[in-house]
Parts: sequence; structure tokens; C-alpha cells
Amino acid sequence: MTISSSVFRFATVLLGACLLAPGVAMAAEARPNILVVMIDDMGYSDPGCFGGEVKTPNLDALAADGVRLRQFYNCARCCQTRASMLTGAYPHRVNMKEFGRTMDMTVPTVAENLRDSGYATAMVGKWHLSELPRTRNENRRILWMNHEIDLPIPFVEEGSYPTDRGFERFYGIVWGVVDHFDPFSLVEGKTPVAEVPDDFYFSDAITDRAVADLDEFAGGEKPFFLYVAYTAPHWPLHARPEDIAKYKNRYQAGWEALRKERFDRQQAIGLIEEETPRGAISGRGGDWDNLSEADREFEADKMAVHAAMVDRVDQGIGKIVEQLRKNGQLDNTVLVFLSDNGASPEIPQAAGYDRNGGTRDGRTALRDGALRKPENRDKLGTDESYTGIGASWASATNTPLRFWKAESYDGGCRTPVVIHWPTGLGDRDGAWVDTVGHVIDLAPTFYELAQAQPQSGTLQDGVSLAATFRGEEQSIDRTLYFDHGAGRGVRQGDWKASKRGQGDWELFNLAVDPGETNNLAREKPEVLEGLIAQWAEWIKTAEQKPASSLAHHTADAE
Repeated sequence: MTISSSVFRFATVLLGACLLAPGVAMAAEARPNILVVMIDDMGYSDPGCFGGEVKTPNLDALAADGVRLRQFYNCARCCQTRASMLTGAYPHRVNMKEFGRTMDMTVPTVAENLRDSGYATAMVGKWHLSELPRTRNENRRILWMNHEIDLPIPFVEEGSYPTDRGFERFYGIVWGVVDHFDPFSLVEGKTPVAEVPDDFYFSDAITDRAVADLDEFAGGEKPFFLYVAYTAPHWPLHARPEDIAKYKNRYQAGWEALRKERFDRQQAIGLIEEETPRGAISGRGGDWDNLSEADREFEADKMAVHAAMVDRVDQGIGKIVEQLRKNGQLDNTVLVFLSDNGASPEIPQAAGYDRNGGTRDGRTALRDGALRKPENRDKLGTDESYTGIGASWASATNTPLRFWKAESYDGGCRTPVVIHWPTGLGDRDGAWVDTVGHVIDLAPTFYELAQAQPQSGTLQDGVSLAATFRGEEQSIDRTLYFDHGAGRGVRQGDWKASKRGQGDWELFNLAVDPGETNNLAREKPEVLEGLIAQWAEWIKTAEQKPASSLAHHTADAE
């Protein structure tokens, strides 16, 4: 059955109101716990359950007992996706069309709505929904991020912390990029965390706090909403040595070979059809065999650190799941795993904005060029390094999709999703689901599952996927829109139109060509024109976003 998005949204809100009417609402203990695990800049094919060779046994086990969504979308960039997940709205509508803004303070979040509906709420990890303070002296700002000096300014404006937006507890960073061994903008609630232990690694700290929060929840009577936002494997490439060692020499064959290997595995596990065309590497790194031996070794080592970062997150997921099992919470917890965007092609250069320049004891964080020198090679992956995997590896990790983070081609905005909910999914262990979803759908889905009545002012651009979460077939007739940076996209049914920069719009049939390899613009001009017209009509309204209520705070850092 196909239903329109407007009718579906109305029905969802009406259902929530009925379920919460006196004498109709179910007991709180019958409502599911909700746990969102979001990973940062992970490639579509990184996890084993999506075709990767990275060791992710814990995520793979969740997939084997749950379902995997093939066609689920994000907003192509960190803060945009996070805003949409938390509000149920396109980022344009909550002051997040552009990078680095503060999410609109007047729009209720899913945390606020669930808290008001009787849920305990907590968040751990990366916030990235508050504008950074401006400073007059960039050199002193960098020293501030290095922990070498203090500045008399807050990390972000009062009123924009997670604890202001519905989370009763928060431990994590409020900025977007960190040294994984010594993160800047780390707070407990709103209080800066001045120092971390010598053996600190942020992914482990996120896991430990998530486990502690679950233990706290187990002693209460409320269902919980826990948002666990890992910063890995976002650059800089930082990982524990023992994890890096697992992948030493694993990537010596290069990015083209890795893309083919993952593509073949995806066909074998049923993620893509045998007839699916395999697109070429989208990157600018060149033919692997034409690189020097030293460059091939360095590039392979960078990919090994990326894999190690994903591996460590999976270890953390294992600990979180074990705590749920120990507490007797696992069966009635809706666990959703996803990535905020595709793998990143970026190789960050100079320090500044939110990028530190060194360590608190004065050692310089070496960028890509310096790390390639023989005398610095052993520093890759440590706190003295600051680099990323680059475009070619990003393309390989996004197999079979095209391009990467920030683009509106599917390599930028399609995410692997695993849903695990033993009491809700029914007998669908390990199934692939073709329902087309988007992060804007998560909030309305959670409202329906939690029988929550959203506050006045709540935006719901998405639709509830509660039927999908319950293991039922669900078909939704709606159009999805993409607009970030220079990227544009629109999907309706199996048709997708995509564009980047000054290039022309291209048209693809994703049912047979998920990698967007065969441009059908000339064969189907009427389809393309119709999609472009829909996007143009949508953007007129989408850009009418509410202004942030926060003023810029400029510090005197002279």
C-alpha cells in the first residue's frame, strides 16, 4: 500500500494523541528504550555486515539478529545530519543549512519531546550543533585548542548545550573536530573538563560513559533515550597502537583493489544485485600502481588507522550491548546504528577554526606532507599526527556508491543502518530492507514507538518508519531532497537526480544502478526535468529558515 507523506504524518500525530489519551496509554514499562549510535565519517561499506573487511563482529551480530536498511539517507555533513535526526526537520528549517551554525532554539528536539513524555534522556559524544565563538587572534585560538592557554570565553553560547535541548545528562564535546587523545571542548554537562588521563582515548571514554548511563537507567522506572555519538573515524587519524597493528599490511593492494573486494563481498551477502555496475574510484589520488613505493606504503598505513578507528567503535558497541543484556534491557531496546555522512575525502591542512595545532605539552601535530617524511612515519596515528584518508580511500570505503561526504550523490548522503529490537522486529533476523528512509524520519518514528505527543512547534518533515521497525513491509510515496554546499539532489521512487558544483544535473535509476554510474539524462529528459522542477520548488520554502536567537560572542583574545 502506498500512502502520501502528508496523510502519513497526520495519522502518526493522531495516533500518538490517541495513545496518550487517558485510559488508553500503555504502561511506561511497555514502551521501548531507544538507543541511537551514530558514527562519524564512516564509509558505507566499512562494517563487515555491509561488505567491509574491518573487524566489526559486534555490529555484525546486531545485524544478524536485526535488519539492515539498504536505502537510508543522511544530510551529507556532520552537523546537518545531527540537526535533522534530533528535530525531524530538514536542516534548512532549523538554521542549519550552512555549516557551523547554532540549531534553532525554538524548535523542540526529540530529546525534549521524549523527556516530556516520561523518558529518561542522556547523550554522550559529539554535539556539533552550536556555533563556535569568534576570536580576534587566531594564533591564541589555536593555543586554546591545544590546551596551552585559557581564554575567558565559553565554548558555545549559553542555551545551546545538549542539556538545554532535552538531554538530562551530557558528556562529550560541543565542537566538531577533536584530538582523539586529548579533545578540546570536552564538557560534563556544561562544565569544561580540564584534564584527561594519560591513557585517554575518546572512543573509549564515550563507551564507558554510555555504559555508566545504562547502568543508571537500569535503576530507574522510566524507559530511556540514549544518543551515543562517536567522533571516530572522523579525522585526524588517531587510533590505539594495538588496533592499528591488526590492519598493518592489509591495504597494500590499494584503493581500486579494495573497492573491487568490497563490491564482490556486497554481492555475496545480498546487499547489491549481481548485475549492479561497479563504478570506478572517484578520487584524485591516481592509479595506485603509478604511486611510488613510499607513497603506497604511507597511503596503506593511513587506511589502516581508519580501519582501527572503526574497529575500536565496534568494540565499544559490544560493551554497550553487553551492558544492556546484563541489565535485562536488550530485548526491549530499539537500537539504531548509522553514520552521519559518507567517508571524508578531506586531508586537513593548517590549524585554525576548530583544528588544533599541537599537544598541550607543545609538540606540533604534523600534517600530511610532514608525515610522509621517513623520520615522521612512525607518528602516523598518534597525537603528533593530523591527517585524513583522502578522496581515493573515501571512494573505496563508500563502495558501491559515488563520491563522498558533503556531496549529494549517494556516496555523500546514503548511510548503512542497522536496527536491532528483539521484541519488536519479529522473525526477520538478518533481513535486508528496501524501505527508503532518511534521518528526518527517526524523530517521528520514535514518537510513534514511544507513544509520545510532540510539543507545539515540533517540525516533522519526515514520516514514521515504525512499521519498518516492527518488521512489517512499508511503502512510502514521497520525495527526498538534498542540498548542501555545492551539492544538489532529489529522489522520487527509484529515480535520483544528482549534481555537484558547476556540473550538470545527472539522472540515475537507483534500482539497477545504486552507484550512480549510468547517466540517463538524455534518455529520460522528462523525468530529469520533473525532478529538477520539484527540487526548485522545494528550495523556495526550505530556505525560509528561522533565524537563530543567539548572537555571536566575540572574544578579546589579544
